[in-house]
Amino acid sequence: MTDVIPEDSVGIVEPQQLHIDEPLTLRSGKVLPACDIVYETYGELNSEKSNAILVCHALSGDHHAAGYHASEEMKPGWWETCIGPGKAIDTNLFYVVSMNNLGGCGGTTGPASINPETGKYWGPDFPVVTVRDWVKSQAMLMDRLGIQKWAAVVGGSLGGMQVLRWAISYPERLDHAICIAAAPKLSAQNIAFNEVARQSITTDPNFHDGHYLENNTYPKQGLTLARMVGHITYLSDSAMRAKFGKTVADFESDETNFGRDLRTGKLSFGFNVDFQVESYLHYQGERFSANFDANTYLLMTKALDYFDPSVDYEGDLSKAFTNGTCKFMLVSFSTDWRFPPERSRELVNDLLKAGREVTYLEVEADQGHDAFLLPIPRYINAFKAYLAQVHHEVCGDAS
Repeated sequence: MTDVIPEDSVGIVEPQQLHIDEPLTLRSGKVLPACDIVYETYGELNSEKSNAILVCHALSGDHHAAGYHASEEMKPGWWETCIGPGKAIDTNLFYVVSMNNLGGCGGTTGPASINPETGKYWGPDFPVVTVRDWVKSQAMLMDRLGIQKWAAVVGGSLGGMQVLRWAISYPERLDHAICIAAAPKLSAQNIAFNEVARQSITTDPNFHDGHYLENNTYPKQGLTLARMVGHITYLSDSAMRAKFGKTVADFESDETNFGRDLRTGKLSFGFNVDFQVESYLHYQGERFSANFDANTYLLMTKALDYFDPSVDYEGDLSKAFTNGTCKFMLVSFSTDWRFPPERSRELVNDLLKAGREVTYLEVEADQGHDAFLLPIPRYINAFKAYLAQVHHEVCGDAS
């Protein structure tokens, strides 16, 4: 097993679990009487406990951000590209913490957990959680680990929104906020995509009003469709063209290219899966539906929809960042149409208005929203250089 693990990986890792036996009041006003938090750590915490970084996951992520699990297929963590010895988030320098958020399906208390009051699955009765609730629970884990201040809080997409909330809710508890491929709130188009995904799940005959686990089933078709829709929004037109072939115009100008986009080299003249992109989306959707809880998907998309810190500040987001002294790094990608660069530039302007120190990088990349997960040299090099400076500034020679 160890023969296939790259030298720049953190190697075999084991999830850890923390039980919090105290009530957690959520943004909605509802209370979780207790909860379990599953997390992983990579690297070593220095004696001053000053070199800790929190990594926040996106919608379909979890605590397994780096390394490999010995009990599973040799599948690396979702951010293996960026976390490890010598990588952008260098585990030779930093102690990295990655947590599965409340409402998740990676072991942290969520809809697929047992409700202690009923002895049944929480299912649809699990309360709606927000980004603010996740950050609150992350701070509880932080306290249990004995960490007073993060050297940095880092995240992409929905993870980047958690970074912003950290800088607002706990401005004195982080030195740097690194927000990648995110936005201060969703556009109407993004909310619309999320609603289509939710409707595909809730109208599946096997949804059973969210009680599908008690019926020994799950809404496979609905969750597959939801993932297919979502996956399309994570890619750019350029990425899809490079991956799956030519456009219709190309086919019309050069008929020899037409077969490259087909699964079998010929048309079925029916409603079968003819094209490679169709086959790819079906595969991605079905694989996802078998491994991700549908109620969790509903919760995560709602957390995305609800995120808008400006509502507490009369619509002026800059006022949310007037407290604290943490510095910011923002990264956007040119073909990310889910969270386009102009949304990051809006955020830069609000931060500057609040008098904050901001580093902003706009990366030319063809991969769309998923670019933040990929080893794009300009992005990775800048990310690594920034964190090296963070380590020098925050930790000095302490590590």
